[in-house]
Amino acid sequence: MSKVSILGLHLPSDPRWVNLAEISLEEVLTDHAFCEQKAATSCISLIQRYPHRDRLVQELAPIVTEEWGHFRQVLAEMRKRGFQLGKQRKDLYVNELMLHQLKGGDPDTVFLDRLLTFALIEARSCERFRLLSEGLDDEYLREFYRKFMISEAGHYRLFIDLANEYLPEEKVRTRWQEWLTIEAGIMDKMEVRGDRIH
Repeated sequence: MSKVSILGLHLPSDPRWVNLAEISLEEVLTDHAFCEQKAATSCISLIQRYPHRDRLVQELAPIVTEEWGHFRQVLAEMRKRGFQLGKQRKDLYVNELMLHQLKGGDPDTVFLDRLLTFALIEARSCERFRLLSEGLDDEYLREFYRKFMISEAGHYRLFIDLANEYLPEEKVRTRWQEWLTIEAGIMDKMEVRGDRIH
């Protein structure tokens, strides 16, 4: 079984992506840095919105520190290579996912969609990092991204576990399958670009 199917993603990344990313290394590292920063702030926003959900708070608090540490690691790698942190771009992939989140109505359903959206972002990031860890010519960067891949896989699993903690497992399973279909449709329509992680 492939790692993609283990993560549950319905559509693998275009195999050309890793070669394009290698050509645009400064840009893709910039985008990676901002992805880590946004991951940290997203966890903070969940804690602020759901402070009464004790396990969520306890589990996500250290993730905030970890994601910010990843941001600093990417910055250090860029500095080592003489790269400059570029401008943050709009994340079209994440924006498209957000458009499919249920708004209003049942608070538990809204909460579930937030958790599953974050799980999807982590799963796709993990898949992209795996491609970099296997496909880059630079041996150091391959190992660099292998470590990120392992971390993202754990975060993906955590968001799914939190969903199952607070909501009926059948509801989580059904909505997750819907989200996987949505995400595959988004990926299928997106331009293959090497200057971004997603």
